Amino acid sequence: MSVNVNRSVSDQFYRYKMPRLIAKVEGKGNGIKTVIVNMVDVAKALNRPPTYPTKFFGCELGAQTQFDAKNDRYIVNGSHDANKLQDMLDGFIRKFVLCPECDNPETDLHVNPKKQTIGNSCKACGYRGMLDTRHKLCTFILKNPPENESGSAKKEKKTRKKDKENGSSGGEAGSRSDIDAPDAVDGDDDDEDWAEETTEEAQRRRMEEISDHAKNLTLSEDLEKTLEERVNMFYNFVKFCHNNKKAQKYLLGGFECVVKLHQSQLLPRVAIVLKDLYDSDLLEEDVILTWAEKVSKKYVSKELAKEIHAKAAPFVKWLKEAEEESDGGSEDEKEDEDNVEVVYSSSARELKVETVVSEKADKDEDDLDIDAI
Repeated sequence: MSVNVNRSVSDQFYRYKMPRLIAKVEGKGNGIKTVIVNMVDVAKALNRPPTYPTKFFGCELGAQTQFDAKNDRYIVNGSHDANKLQDMLDGFIRKFVLCPECDNPETDLHVNPKKQTIGNSCKACGYRGMLDTRHKLCTFILKNPPENESGSAKKEKKTRKKDKENGSSGGEAGSRSDIDAPDAVDGDDDDEDWAEETTEEAQRRRMEEISDHAKNLTLSEDLEKTLEERVNMFYNFVKFCHNNKKAQKYLLGGFECVVKLHQSQLLPRVAIVLKDLYDSDLLEEDVILTWAEKVSKKYVSKELAKEIHAKAAPFVKWLKEAEEESDGGSEDEKEDEDNVEVVYSSSARELKVETVVSEKADKDEDDLDIDAI
């Protein structure tokens, strides 16, 4: 039997439906627990991971929860009635599913663990806003973002790269050889930003400063072309970098030279440009990390090279952290979750996270072996 996602709407023709929760009590005594049989189907109707509503029940009931994704078993410790859990699910839907503007459940969560924020966007009305992160569930969401968020872009890129190496993707891999041109750095840019000096002497001086591999980026007759035509020129120049690490190193050198010519426009956007080149498969991860390890004055002055590396640091850090997250085990995540305590205060402006030292470890240190004295 299905019910309306927003149960405050009594319209029987309401388009957003979900299955009614089915709860099954197992065990007895201290081992009694409630298994939510159809949590996967309910979560799919809400467009949320099944762990979120299950953890929400645990936070509201003060009970421990267990997840077994392989067997689709989501458990809340203790004996709980299905109707009671259904009412609690309404609270989860109001806080984490429904749009604050139009009350439609067509929303997506956008988690930023670094800034400790959770965004909410609605596909129905276009609303974009931030969720109140004071609820206990928000701590769990920040540590376990949805699958379409943190790290997914990197995983897809690695999968695509493996398919290309193994030749398993067939026609799909062939079609990806026609790489799309990277997006423009700033859509509001105009011709004035490019035409600093157009005299022959100025052009000759700039051409001497740029390396042999970046000279084609600044041609005098191209200053009058549209932004789209200039981006296509840039793409035609850099497309040879695909799967060519040596060419990618030269591309980074040429990029430093271009930043030198347009410091005010490009220096603040170094990380954005590198991210676009990385997403377009023009720069590989190991090439970027090798470049970031050492500041070189081969193409620009050492002071400017340090500034470029400093601006690129957030993107390089993202690459390293994404690699570490993919290699980390679930046991480390569980230990981190156990050693973190969230302190709530009505007067606090932001979430404060404190690390808790295990009391068991302290007790072990205090215990003395009498026989050894």
